[in-house]
Amino acid sequence: DMVGILCLVSVAATLDFKYHHAEELEKYLKGVHAEYPSLTHLHSIGRSVEGRDLWVLVLGRFPTHHKIGIPEFKYVANMHGDETVGREILLHLIDFLVTSYGHDPVITRLLNNTRIHIMPTMNPDGFEATKVPDCYYTRGRYNKNGEDLNRNFPDAFENNNASIQPETQAVMNWIKNETFVLSANLHGGALVASYTFDNGNSVTGSSKGYSRSPDDDVFIHLAKTYSSHHASMYKGTGCDNRQTFPEGITNGYSWYQLEGGMQDYNYVWGQCFEITLELSCCKYPPADQLEKFWRDNKVALVEYIKQVHLGVKGQVTDKNGNPIPNAIVEAKGRPHICPYRTNEQGEYYLLLLPGTYVINATVPGFQSMLKTVEIPDNTGNFSALKQDFSFSEVSIRPRVASCPKIPLYQELARASAAVKPTLHVLVLMTALLVIFK
Repeated sequence: DMVGILCLVSVAATLDFKYHHAEELEKYLKGVHAEYPSLTHLHSIGRSVEGRDLWVLVLGRFPTHHKIGIPEFKYVANMHGDETVGREILLHLIDFLVTSYGHDPVITRLLNNTRIHIMPTMNPDGFEATKVPDCYYTRGRYNKNGEDLNRNFPDAFENNNASIQPETQAVMNWIKNETFVLSANLHGGALVASYTFDNGNSVTGSSKGYSRSPDDDVFIHLAKTYSSHHASMYKGTGCDNRQTFPEGITNGYSWYQLEGGMQDYNYVWGQCFEITLELSCCKYPPADQLEKFWRDNKVALVEYIKQVHLGVKGQVTDKNGNPIPNAIVEAKGRPHICPYRTNEQGEYYLLLLPGTYVINATVPGFQSMLKTVEIPDNTGNFSALKQDFSFSEVSIRPRVASCPKIPLYQELARASAAVKPTLHVLVLMTALLVIFK
């Protein structure tokens, strides 16, 4: 009978507050996609060392592919296999988004205007290897080859000699193939929102114990957005008396330096602003606490996604109206060491706080075009300010510009060691680097 069939369908996607191992996780994601085929797209971006799929569920009005003007967002959890809260709350976030779509006006607008990628586990082998859940460190942190995936990415400051793992390579390819604008990776073992840079040198001010990116103001805003909407993170008490985080946020380097981290890689090579969310004092808490973790994080998870609509976006086109890929588009005064470039559709996205900025678009070999923009707070409208650039004299496709994977900031440090490292020098050096690379 029809009622029986309907019951079956909805049961497929009911989600309990418990830990979901590989088979159950896969079954749940496939169930959601079967029930919401037009709102979701499920794919594996690669395989772990032991051959487990690295599943990503994409949600949005156009889930299967990028649409011009719609920014890409991602959440990645469980890259340390024994840090498990993120893995489960992302499943509940999926459940919340699909069941709210069409009913809750905010979630409906969010999904109509954003493409959201959710990877519940980046390290499925490590999770399965953690046989005895523990609040503290276990060997399940690492992948099957014993590598820490959050020390495994190319580093902008020093030569990271780690051999790139299959899970890391899959994520690097994924970042390269999508136009990600904003991201967060979910960890456990502390309660804080941590932001770029995780590593540093004299150029980024690490001698003062803080490694500052050109977009430091935006990162502070992003971290505060999460912590202030979390049930308790904003209080900044941390997990014991030794550690306090004012407002529940920290610069990554200030907290502890690490090399080969995923968030710096996203920012430098992926043009994607990523923060690291530490969501539980206990790395692998008992399952009966998962419901509270979901309640504590639910609002923050949604508010953070909305920040993908900060700032300015647009298209760079030639005299025939064709998109120009690989054009450099950046806000004056905040150059990225790998210049941010337009994608295949000639699009750019720059996360900027409300204010007045000069946006500089450059097609290599031609002159730059400058436009002054007044950026409002548009996150509530689910669309960044739109500012297009049309180069009337250009009718060529600039060659693909790849940014070298060498430690870029080493070059800057060597150059600035000879002079007092002022911001002026940093800008000049970055300009020179762009020319010579």
